[in-house]
This record gives sequence, structure tokens and C-alpha cells, in this order.
Amino acid sequence: MHRFGTNKSIMTLAIGLTIGLGCRDKPAPSPTTNLKSSKNTNITTAPTVEPKKQTDHKYTNRLIKEKSPYLLQHAHNPVDWFPWGKEAFDKAKKEDKPVFLSVGYSTCHWCHVMERESFENEEVGALLNKHFICVKLDREERPDIDKIYMTFVQATTGGGGWPMSVFMTPDQKPFFGGTYFRKPDFMNLCERVNQLWNDKEMRPKLEGDADRVSAELAKISAGKPSPDAKLYQGMITNAVEQIKSTYDSRFGGFGRAPKFPRPSEPILVLWQSARSKDKDGIEMVTNTCDQMVAGGIYDQIGGGFARYSVDEKWLVPHFEKMLYDNAQLIHLYLDAYLVSGEEKHANVVHDIIRYLKRDMTHKDGGWYSAEDADSEGQEGKFYCWTKKQLEEILTEKEAKLAIDYFGITEKGNFEDHSHPDPLKNLNVLSIVDSKITDEEKTMLITIKKKMDTARNKRIRPHLDDKILSSWNGLMLGAIARASAVLNEDEYLAIAEKNYTAILKELWDPKTKTMYHRWRDGERDSVQLFDAYAFQLDGTLHLYEATLKAKYLEQAVTLADRMIELFYDKENGGFWQGTGNTGLIMRVKEDYDGAMPSANSVAALALLKLHKTTENKKYRECARSTLLLFSDRMEKQGSAVPYLLQALDFYLHEPYRVVVAGNPEDKEFQNALHEVHNQYQPNRVVIGNHGPVEEFAKKQTPEENGSPLVYVCSGSACQIPTIDPKKFKSYLKPSPPKSQIPEDED
Repeated sequence: MHRFGTNKSIMTLAIGLTIGLGCRDKPAPSPTTNLKSSKNTNITTAPTVEPKKQTDHKYTNRLIKEKSPYLLQHAHNPVDWFPWGKEAFDKAKKEDKPVFLSVGYSTCHWCHVMERESFENEEVGALLNKHFICVKLDREERPDIDKIYMTFVQATTGGGGWPMSVFMTPDQKPFFGGTYFRKPDFMNLCERVNQLWNDKEMRPKLEGDADRVSAELAKISAGKPSPDAKLYQGMITNAVEQIKSTYDSRFGGFGRAPKFPRPSEPILVLWQSARSKDKDGIEMVTNTCDQMVAGGIYDQIGGGFARYSVDEKWLVPHFEKMLYDNAQLIHLYLDAYLVSGEEKHANVVHDIIRYLKRDMTHKDGGWYSAEDADSEGQEGKFYCWTKKQLEEILTEKEAKLAIDYFGITEKGNFEDHSHPDPLKNLNVLSIVDSKITDEEKTMLITIKKKMDTARNKRIRPHLDDKILSSWNGLMLGAIARASAVLNEDEYLAIAEKNYTAILKELWDPKTKTMYHRWRDGERDSVQLFDAYAFQLDGTLHLYEATLKAKYLEQAVTLADRMIELFYDKENGGFWQGTGNTGLIMRVKEDYDGAMPSANSVAALALLKLHKTTENKKYRECARSTLLLFSDRMEKQGSAVPYLLQALDFYLHEPYRVVVAGNPEDKEFQNALHEVHNQYQPNRVVIGNHGPVEEFAKKQTPEENGSPLVYVCSGSACQIPTIDPKKFKSYLKPSPPKSQIPEDED
């Protein structure tokens, strides 16, 4: 395996140190090589964080003035933390000290562990304060900075995760990094770094390594398309076969434990399998959906999915719940519902949205970021049950059903052995016996209500209540689509309220600026590509769910501003940040991990916008993005499944479905629902008002004011109809005619 070379002075830092633990996403393959995943420690052996006692604070640092929940968690550490910014690096230059950067997020279990063991420890604090300028960063607030240094950690160690620990020069160039360190190892590491930094012979070598690695990372991150880059169907086919080869036929899912839902994978497999009528591929995805929702990764009482499962059975989750996971899973279960026709898949969508509405929504309509895995200092305590606890709140008959249905045992299936006084006999709820009678189904509703009432008396996990425009954009698209597919007016109201809230708090109409984070009445000043790309995606879904012209107009504004700020006209693709951020490099993200990359989302959204508005600029920007990452799609297709969805949309002529009429009319809305109730990813839905009015009216002459549906492919349209059976027959999932203009490829 290729890694960046490092001299012996730096490599000795790693001797005897544990750097493989941490809260993880599936590691992204390097643009030049597959990076080795770090070994993950099972949740049941993870150190447990003791609950913090409410006392007068002995220490208060600069983080107390921040808005990030993660930074505020560290505001009373004895470490003299700085937030990322000019002040910290100016001080490092003035005092000639290296910078220690610690990156995490507020719902990260291992971040809590390292804080408790090291950052709350006065001895460690004194060591850090003496030798380093210490910077804390919330990766969710600044994914652009996180990406730079995570790329370094992955390239030099073979793995990554959070908390991320990086030592760098005062000009931001990293020379050593890892993830979680136990206290003795961390103190030893700090001493060794200090020795090297102050060694007249070793320091030039250390700084030279930092310069060289930073230059190499910048070169890789920028990227240039191959002069002979091609875009072809085989890229998609090969990736789908690669993903399918990792399918777990026993427990569902793709890959081994720890298992991540990573929805962009099954969504791509389902898309291609439905088109080719591959029953095996369809079964893989629907079975995966069924296995996940029956497992402990799904909250059987409150709804919503946890981040991942530590085992192959989807039984024991890493309990934190993320907004972005649940947004993508709504799309996956909507797809499964449209393909299978089974209400059980739609019911999962209803449950996720109920969870979102109840636990993750600000009063003005914005959506919070995440819920922690820990409560009262222990992971999973809020979600797990003993047999005795169930027997205390349920009748004898109810308890017997619950014990059988959820697989409850006296011994339990989850225990934290590392805690000095571990919680004994705990059970993670999963569906073990789903074959129950109608009478038992009714009883189960009562059981869940009683369990929910009892659980709500417990201390809840920490809520990360910052509102991110990027993650809200992902969920906006999911809720808007759910409203159209499931014909739920309430969901549309939720989506429109969120859209209004984000425009109010994070959008500046005068400068056409979409800011990244809002919390506690204040927004940040950061502009990120992710915010524009994900908001563009969400707004397009909202337009297609309503066909209200104002949403398409906003989508056009977002797309134009996104291209202006982030598009690389020379080499294609989009930079993650603007050019004036003061960082050591600009990066272009393409890996579709726990979240799809913004380049992938933007490529598909721009292709849809081109098909909707006929503005060729959008297609050209999407095409250049695909060409930039063509080598990745060809050689490591399973790393970019969402980008391959965009490639599929590019390679095949998509349907254009025009619904003519008044969007406020109920008959129009019913017709629109029927359009969305057909599984056909390669299509756009447009109205005959707003930016598309000229095109639409050429295709859709007025006919007595009644709504009509026109299904068009290329320049030809089918006979208009209001009959769902007819226009559904026009939208068959068989492959449309391939469209690859000769002058482009």
C-alpha cells in the first residue's frame, strides 16, 4: 500500500501509539490508492465517559464565546483552546510553537472519551499549554478544514476517524496526525513532538516533510481530468457488480462489520437493477432495507436510524442519530416502496418523519444536526432495556409479547464491560419474531406507547442543535419528495416551513449568499460549496413536489451563484471553499461516504436543472465535473455511487414530464402525485409557469384549463393525458435511448 514517505524522526513518533480508534465513516479511498481502514473497536469495549457533574467551573477558555455545541463542550477544559482563526496562528508564529489541532463533533463518543481522559486532565492541559498553541475545530461547522487534515491523516497512517489529532507548523502545514490517543500515549506523543520541534537538526527535516506532504496533498486535491477521459455505461455496470459482490445474503447490507447504511450504494443498485429487470439486485436492496429496519440500528420505539452497526446483524448500533443519514434513508425507503409496492417501506418513511418532527425540529422549522450516542456518561443507556424494566411497565401478557418480539433475554445482548460499574443485562431492541397476529399487532402499539412514555422519563442524549444549511438541504429534498410520493400535505407543509426558515436565517438575498450554520440566533460568516449544492438539490425537489415557480427561480439563483463561487473553469469540478479562506489548499471532494459528496450532488442537480430550463451552462458544468472524476468512476466506482447516478442521468436521455395547469388546483396536485408515484429516476417534472413557461407552452397548449400530463423524451411528447395508467406506461423503467453527443465524447 502506498503512503507518503516520512523520515525516521517522524515515524518514531508512532511507535507504541494507538491511532486507529475513533468515530468513523467508511474510510474514503485515496485518489491515488486504496487506503487501509483503521481497526475499529467494538462499542462494547469502548471506554465509557462519566457524566459531568454540575459544579462551578475552575477553567474557562476562549471557546465559551463560540456557538458550536462541540466547542462549547470544551470551554471549561484546562487546555487553553483557541477556535480556528488568525489569532491562534499569529500567536504560534510569535511564540515559535507548533499548533495542536483537535477535530471532532459534539455527538462523537470517542471525542467524549478523549476529552475525559486527556483534555479535562490538568496535567495534560499544562503540557499542551506549555508547548503548543491548541486549536479546537467542529468538523461539522468547517468540513473544508476537516477534509484537508483528514486527507493527511489517511494518507500518512492508512486510516482516519474522530477525534482527529494533528500537529502542524504555524503556517498550517501538518507533520504528524492520528485519531484517538489514550492519555499516556498522548502525553508521550506531545513530549516527542516538542523534542523534535526544538531540535536544531530534526526541526528542518520535520518542516521539510510538512512542506512536501502539503504540496503533494494540494496537487492530489486539485486534480486535473485525464486528456483521454471518457464517460461510458461500463463505469456504472462495473461499480454495481462490485457493490453486489459484497452483499451479505444472510443479514443484508453491503460489506462486513461495522456496517454503514451508506444509502447511495443501495440506491444505485436498485436504480440499475430495476432498469435491467435484475430481480436478484432488487432483492438485495429490499432485503437490506428489511434487515436494517428490523435491527437495533433502527430505533424500534422512537423511529430514526443510528449511524452504523458494529456487528454484521445490524443489532448493536453506534447509537448517535445524524440528520444526513435519515435524509438519505428516506430516499432509499421511498425507492424501495415504489419498486416493491409494499406499505412497510412507506411506513419507515412515516416513522422517520415523525421522529424528525418530534425530536429534531426547531420551532421556526429548521432541523437540528444530531443526537448523541451517550447519556449519563454511557453509550446506549437511553435506548436499551432489561427484561425487568419491561415487566415493570407492561402487563404480563404485554411483557411476554414484547420479550418474544424484541428478543429480550435475562442476560441481555449489550454490555459495556469497560465501565467500573457497568450496566448489566441490557438489551438493544430488534425485531426477532415478526410473525404476529392482528390482535398482537394492536397490542404492540400499546406496548410501544408505554415503552416510549417510560423512556422519555430517562435523561436524553445530548442534542446538537446547530442548524446547517447543507444538511437541511438534504432533508428538505427528502421530505419534499416524500410529500409528493406519499401524497402527504403535512409533509409538504413541513418542507415549505423549513425552506422559509433557511431563507430567513441563512440566505442573504442582496449578496446571494448561503451561509453554513445558524444557532442561538446567530449565523456564521462561512460560505461552503456543500451548502449551495445540497440546498440546490433540496429546492429542486421542492419545486418538483409543488411546481411552484418561486422554487425553480431560487434553484436557478443558487446554481448560478454556486458556479460563480466554486466552479473550477480550468479543470472542472467544484472547490469545497472559496479562494479567500486563508487555508493551505483548496480541495475538491468526490467520495460518497456517509454523505454524498457535494460534487456528486451538484452534478446531478445541474443535469436536472439543464433538462428543466434548457440552459446548456448547467450541463457543461456537470459534464466537466464527471470528466474530472472519470478515473475514479472507472477504477474505484464503488467509492462514488452518487456520482454514478449523475453519470447515468448524463448518459441517457431523461424524460421530461410536464404537468400543465394551476398548481393550487386539487386535481392538478393529484395528477402530480401520480407522476411521483412511478419509479423513474431518469426524469424531471416541470410545470408550465415561471422560468420554464416558454418551453412548456410550446409542448402543452391550454385545454379548457384542466390539468394534463405530457411525457416528453427528446423533442417528442406523448399524447397528453390525465389518466395515471397511461402516463405511467410512458414512464417505463426500461433504458431510454442513449444520448452521447459526438462533439463531447
